[in-house]
Amino acid sequence: MLSLENFKIDLKGLTEDDSVREYNLDDEFFQSLDGAQLEHGALHVSVSIRKMAGFFEFLFRCAGSVTVSCDRCLDDMEQPIATENHLTVKLGDAYSETDDTVTVDEQDATIDLSWFIYEFIMLAIPIKHVHAPGKCNSAMMQKLDELSSAARSGEEEAKAIDPRWEALLKVKGE
Repeated sequence: MLSLENFKIDLKGLTEDDSVREYNLDDEFFQSLDGAQLEHGALHVSVSIRKMAGFFEFLFRCAGSVTVSCDRCLDDMEQPIATENHLTVKLGDAYSETDDTVTVDEQDATIDLSWFIYEFIMLAIPIKHVHAPGKCNSAMMQKLDELSSAARSGEEEAKAIDPRWEALLKVKGE
């Protein structure tokens, strides 16, 4: 199990105005997060931290791929990820999050980046993810076509009007 301690940043301990943290994420990262929906992936994450007067600017760059299920055939597929996100962190009385600003308790002055990284990755996954044309599971696609054809033929039968209703429509029209 991967230790998430490497993702914790002591803000008061930052000595340089600019620093960079590099992380190579794999399946262990996703499995070590409780409640994570993703289980597989290979990504490189670069976090640039800029110390400003009264706050910190974080720039997250994530590149790589994660494994998600195809919406069409349900087989696993590789989803490329390339994202850049900003986060502003400041010290305050208690922990709070609003939009792109996080306030960290000044006594603790530590921020855990693991969930922020995970959330940025999740936000980079498109809502619809399907294989390239012709790459879906052929057996599943055949079954889908059969079921779609059956549904279409049922719609056509429903469109044909029952003769009793047809007679009523004629009366209504007069």
